[in-house]
Amino acid sequence: MELKGSCHCGAVRFTVEAPHPAPFNLCYCSICRKTAGAGGYAINLGALAGTMEVEGRDAIRTYAATEAGERAFCGTCGSALWVYSEHWPDLIHPHASAIDTDLPIPPERTHLMLGSRANWAVPKTDPQDKTFDAYPDESLAAWHERTGVTS
Repeated sequence: MELKGSCHCGAVRFTVEAPHPAPFNLCYCSICRKTAGAGGYAINLGALAGTMEVEGRDAIRTYAATEAGERAFCGTCGSALWVYSEHWPDLIHPHASAIDTDLPIPPERTHLMLGSRANWAVPKTDPQDKTFDAYPDESLAAWHERTGVTS
């Protein structure tokens, strides 16, 4: 599925192909919460790094919160855009909040990194949702395959 995204001010616009576009993984870790998650969590999608096209690269700033990933954001308005790691060079993870394309509605959600959530970030879970104190027991690809949510 082709995703079109942008920052709030429009300085950065991008397109990327996403075989795993459902916004189902809600991450409550302190990094996601503080860099992109006004609701106490952030939602990242799975996309193919080699398909990304970007307008406004000069406005992009990055923050390497850990060795495992670099977070891109707009240097003008501060909008979180995507996460990229050299450990998985074929993948890029756009923030669902930066996507302008309509996304598939997930039949269930995975709430992860609950062990490090802020006390005020109380998960709103449905009976079919899964919860994890750390990382989930399945990948983005496995979740999409199991649930049949495709682009």
